[in-house]
Amino acid sequence: MSADAARNPSLAHSGMTSEEQHRRQWRDYRTAAGRRPVKKFMMDLNDDERAAVIAAMKEVEREGLSAAKHLRGDIYEVKADTADKFFRVLFAAEGRYNQVLLSLEGFAKKDRKTPKPRLELAERRLRDWRRRGAGTS
Repeated sequence: MSADAARNPSLAHSGMTSEEQHRRQWRDYRTAAGRRPVKKFMMDLNDDERAAVIAAMKEVEREGLSAAKHLRGDIYEVKADTADKFFRVLFAAEGRYNQVLLSLEGFAKKDRKTPKPRLELAERRLRDWRRRGAGTS
């Protein structure tokens, strides 16, 4: 019996580890009007840029928060760089097991530091998402 199954007997019957049972998955923040700002950001990228951002997001999905940079509070940053541009997706890990990777803001940047207004926008969106109970639907 695996260590996970020993801690949680229901896993022994499913054959799954707790990590597999609570697989991380990306989800877009949606405004109250239904807009998806990170999806729009992604659609505005060219194919190579989008592929770089998706690859970085998949790494966080596989590896967890250790593959991201913690900024402050509940906000983390995914880094994706191409030859001439730097892209970031700000997100929070939500859900009982931090299995929901909630993308809050996406942008291209020129400086090393994440712009404070972008970080504040991500924090406002996270508060809005939690206030509306968007994580429970």
